[in-house]
Amino acid sequence: MKFVNINKSIICVAALLVIIAGTSCKKGFLDVNDDPNRSTDKNIRADLLFPQAAVYVGNRMATNNLRFLNCWMGYFAQPGDFAILQDETSYSIDFTFGDNLWQNHYDALYDLYLTKVKALAVQDSVLAGSAMVLSARLFQDLVDIFGNIPYSQAFQTLIYRQPAYDKGQDVYNALQKSLDSAITFLHATPSDNFEAVDIVNHGDATQWIKFANTLKLRLLIHQSQMAGFNPAPEIAKIISNGGVLHAGEDIDVNPGFVNENAKQSPFYANFGNTPTGADASTSTRANAYFVDLLGHYDDARIERFFNPVGTSFVGATYGLVEGNPGGAASSRIGPGLAGSATQDAWIFPAYESMFLEAEAIARGWMPGDVQTAYEAAVTESFVWLGVEDAADWAHEYLTTADIAIWANAGSSVSDQVKFIAFQKYIALGGVDPTESWSDLRRLNMIPDNGYISVNPSRISNTLPVRLLYPQSEYTANGSNVRAQGTINQFTSKIFWQP
Repeated sequence: MKFVNINKSIICVAALLVIIAGTSCKKGFLDVNDDPNRSTDKNIRADLLFPQAAVYVGNRMATNNLRFLNCWMGYFAQPGDFAILQDETSYSIDFTFGDNLWQNHYDALYDLYLTKVKALAVQDSVLAGSAMVLSARLFQDLVDIFGNIPYSQAFQTLIYRQPAYDKGQDVYNALQKSLDSAITFLHATPSDNFEAVDIVNHGDATQWIKFANTLKLRLLIHQSQMAGFNPAPEIAKIISNGGVLHAGEDIDVNPGFVNENAKQSPFYANFGNTPTGADASTSTRANAYFVDLLGHYDDARIERFFNPVGTSFVGATYGLVEGNPGGAASSRIGPGLAGSATQDAWIFPAYESMFLEAEAIARGWMPGDVQTAYEAAVTESFVWLGVEDAADWAHEYLTTADIAIWANAGSSVSDQVKFIAFQKYIALGGVDPTESWSDLRRLNMIPDNGYISVNPSRISNTLPVRLLYPQSEYTANGSNVRAQGTINQFTSKIFWQP
């Protein structure tokens, strides 16, 4: 596991001071005996760290590190003027494949950990709770991608130079408790500058609590296929603490993105345009599978997911060695995802929470009408993507597309949750491929295998169920990672998989 030197966390302090200017400066900060430009533990305050850490979380959702999952899940593909990535499209991945993803997630988690520790040291429990909620999002993703991970000993470098791995189930359980603590912290009185420092929810503690509840539900939903699993105690907490995120309650971050180098909104910077207007990712285009799926059902969201080529939407076939349309002849990522250099960076869209709630209602875990909840989630997806006249188009889709009409969902819990999860898969195109992959691994809800790579060298007709541990771990934390045994990307399942 890579550990971050403390100086890394104050690289952007000067920029962050602009974000919170006028709200956190103290007379002593400019004392002649102190150099405010010198990186010391004394002047690395929680309120300076948090905005940077929050932006890093938004970066993690928009990162090129997850591009492979957008391709695996049938959302994106490479155009014909690029050679296909043999390891990715054949599923023959090695120990270096997930290295950057692992290290970058832990980099962000380190800043969140430091924020929590420093906030609690000055009795700023609301800021600490906010950092803990964001941490839970990233830690769950790491478990869902890699399995067992360093958790309980992570970042305590003075005690544990090589942190042990915690079982995935234990991390999930610990995250439920951490989120409970975060909710308790968030009920406290915030600091005077919390609203300015909080570039996620702008001082709205209720929104933070709903986000924490949503993550608690997400942890439960992923374990839904485990024999004997009982979510009732945690569901009761979620309901009593105000429930989950609903329409319009998106979790985003924006420190003031502008159309300049290294200052653009991250998804736009990665998949939209450079500050000079050039294509930021000439190797990323629409996947023909997703284009065909959306087009077949006249789904209005297609024009938000992708840009047309002339009057048509054109995708590339994932893994095709020769014959794909070139970049100029295939659809780029559209304005619903990469719309502006100044757009908010999403951390958790409200409609993803609404799909989780719909599944929980279908399972009998939460009260409510499942059809109403499901249709609200689909409609919110249209709204979130910016479809014009979104409610009307969503209604048209929900009443004419056979894959969306609730009457076609079936009467069994199994059929209904797969029906909901397939629509969730469509809604999450390019937004949260980790969640789509998790749903596929637990429910196998996609009705065909058109998303599978056509590379003739592929070594499996199904997607890997996990990534291998990164090479950096075998180098720096060898004994602990080797203690996890021999890992295979197709047979070493995540603990919650059926």
